[in-house]
Amino acid sequence: MFKVFFAEWRKLRRPTLFFGTFAAALFFTGLITSFIYLMIDSPSGNSDRGRRVGREVLNLASGSVHGFASIGGLLGIIVLCVFAAQTAQEYTYGTLRNLLVRQPRRLVLLMGKYAAMKTFALLLTLISAGVSIAISIYLSDRAKVSTALWFTSAGWSAIAHTLLNVYISIVFYAVIGIALGILLKSPISAISIALVWILILENLIGAVKPVTLKWMPGNQFSTIAQGGSPGGSLDISYSHALTLGSGYVIAALLLSSFIFAKRDVAN
Repeated sequence: MFKVFFAEWRKLRRPTLFFGTFAAALFFTGLITSFIYLMIDSPSGNSDRGRRVGREVLNLASGSVHGFASIGGLLGIIVLCVFAAQTAQEYTYGTLRNLLVRQPRRLVLLMGKYAAMKTFALLLTLISAGVSIAISIYLSDRAKVSTALWFTSAGWSAIAHTLLNVYISIVFYAVIGIALGILLKSPISAISIALVWILILENLIGAVKPVTLKWMPGNQFSTIAQGGSPGGSLDISYSHALTLGSGYVIAALLLSSFIFAKRDVAN
């Protein structure tokens, strides 16, 4: 499996893929984190869906990673697209046949791919968190936000918990991406279906009947990144999102493993 892991990383570290993915992730990290602080007094809100994040929230011990937690879902979508495309392209270009010549045990090959994905997600989480925290520190004075509690024991605990939650969310998104790539064997189909569902259909269905958001996979993954979404008209607890989200991911893992092991590798 280690050879598969390093072979997968050989593909992931291609400059166009690696730097392109991280550039997109860091761009949105910087943009959304900056928006929270620069628009803190805006009456139209400074967070998603017009919500306001005030100084009383950013002054808390968790204030340094509030911006990072809010973009966990977006980072997950980026990683989902990357791994859906990379997995499906192996069918499109026929490279999966060559891989199976060197490693005929299909499930071992798949495990190596998932292991490489997890380390890629971890690296993306750590770098994005560092950029978001640095921007938060830089803009805190301008926004008149106190950082006194950010790096206390409670603050470091909040940072660690947020990093873990965002990492779990990103991995969950990536698993769905790999599963879609295996199932559809087409990069365009896998990415478009994922984006249409997560960004459009879930929001449309949720707008008509908000209670359905408690059961939508994309909303569960984003809620995990934020550590739950208490308050408001829709209260989704962290435990609910983690349990349901894990169920979706386990189902995707089992389905993709069965298809990968049994189906012909031709596109």
